Order: sequence, then C-alpha cells, then structure tokens
Amino acid sequence: MYINLISHYLPEQIINNDYFKDVNGLTDEWIVSRTGIKERRRASSQENTNTMAIDAVERSIKNLSYSISDIDLIIGATYTPFDTVVGLAHSIQSHYKIDKAKAINITSACSSFVNAVEIVEGYFAMNKAEKALVIASEHNSVYGNESDKQSGHLWGDGAAAIFISKKRLSDNDLKIIDVNTEGLGNIGHPDESVYLHPLNGGLRMPNGKEVFINANKYMAKSLDDILKKNSMSINDVNYVIPHQANIRIIENVRSQLEIGKEKMVVNIDKLGNTGSASTPIALAQIIKKIKHNDVIGITVFGGGYSSGAMIIKK
Repeated sequence: MYINLISHYLPEQIINNDYFKDVNGLTDEWIVSRTGIKERRRASSQENTNTMAIDAVERSIKNLSYSISDIDLIIGATYTPFDTVVGLAHSIQSHYKIDKAKAINITSACSSFVNAVEIVEGYFAMNKAEKALVIASEHNSVYGNESDKQSGHLWGDGAAAIFISKKRLSDNDLKIIDVNTEGLGNIGHPDESVYLHPLNGGLRMPNGKEVFINANKYMAKSLDDILKKNSMSINDVNYVIPHQANIRIIENVRSQLEIGKEKMVVNIDKLGNTGSASTPIALAQIIKKIKHNDVIGITVFGGGYSSGAMIIKK
C-alpha cells in the first residue's frame, strides 16, 4: 500500500490555557506540567466533524494525481461524529459525488486512524478496492466538558485526509510497510476509564491513571512488535509519531524505545489531544521534511481499549 497524498485541517480559533482558569480553576502552569499542552484549536459554530474533513481534503485534492471519483473505498475514523446516521465517510462521498466507493465509518477511540488503514489493507487484499480515502476527524470540543478538571482541558479539534493506493503511483508515494492493530477490551476497565455520554457528562476520563499506564505500555510495545516482525529495530526509524495524548506518555514511550528527542514528533503543545486525527495530522505536518528512505513509525493507543502501529517508508 502507498500513501499518495496527505493533508490536514486545523480550525482557526486558538484556546490557550488561561481560558481554563475561570472555567475549571486550572492554571497554565498546572496544565503544562501535567499534559504538555499550551493551547489547542477549537472548531467554530459553523464547523463540525464533516466540514473539517472536507476542508482537509480540499487542501490536497488539487495535488492528487488522479480524480477523486476514482476512489473506490472511503473510511471515516472518528469517535466524535456530527451525525451518527449519515456518517463521516458517507458525508464525504456525498460532497464529492463519489459513485463507485464503498463507505465505512469506524470508531475505536484514538486508535481509529490506524484501524482504518488496516481495513484498507484488507479490502486491497481481497481485490475489492484499489484507491482509498481515509478521513480522521475529531470535534472534541462539541462533546467535551470544560468544567471537568480531569480532562476538560485536554481536547483539541482537527482533521486529516489520507489518499492510499494499492500500487505505487509516483516516486513521491510513501510505502506502508506494515500495519497492525490489537483490541484490548479485555484489560482493565474500558467501560469506565474514558467515556462519551452526550446527555450525561460529555467526554470525560474518570480513570485517567489506568489509561496513562496502559498507553505507556502498549504504545511502546506495539511499535516494538511491528518492527521486530519486519526484521527492523528502532535504530532503523527516523521519526516516531505517537498518539498525542499527554507529553508524559510521549516521553515515557520515548524512554522505553531509547530514542532521542529529535526523532519524536510532538504537536500536543499546540494542538492538545486531537484524538484519532493526532497521528495523521502530525504526519502531514512533517511530510516535507521526510527524505528518501526515511522510515516513520506510528504508534497509538485508544481509551476503549485498543492499540496499533504502522511502519511507513519514503
């Protein structure tokens, strides 16, 4: 599989930490020291999960080497949908009038993007698709509970669009060497650790400690496992893109992997936790820095629980 194009969209509104002093009593110093977040983006009242996804597509479509109508598989990855009936993938299909495509919407919390790529792999292997569009978009602010001192300050909004083909289409394509995900609903207390109850408290993380412990463990393990499977080591990797949940988790994973800070891609300080969109947004942000033969490792953990990792090579 090959990534032909990737782009991202971030809302214009910036919410810095001082905002939360009046909302939930947390200071900038407290938030930064515990999360690494200094600011985050918030969608406007005219934006939602679907519109941000369309904006992400619009930022790249002019550079697409084929017509978007050639897409035969669309997968929307989100846990914060605008509409749970007409899902993210179908909204994109409708907007661009893509008549050939299968459309699927998935949610596995913050690992949804990697799950989506693995689904693409399956459709390609079955010869049921050849060109896919994966959309990861999160509108956390519309579900978030800002007054919640545990997690109200964590969330940011944003989206990314990734065009993937079964065959290499240009020398600029990124090769997806491998992708793997793992359901972890059998561990801990997934029903209680993070939840989104729209009519009863919104998006909250009452058992953050358990999420923290498992994210530290499985993000390092998932990347290490997939590298070993492909007879590679962390020394072969030029960039590691972890899910942007908490700077302490990112630093802990970096320590476990024994890599320098220069290899770790971090955007949580400016964007907060953008959920399943965090890793593709980060990939889009560094895409121009990636050189021929560079290897990128992506590793994620979802609060549901689930984990996953990808290896990409220029």
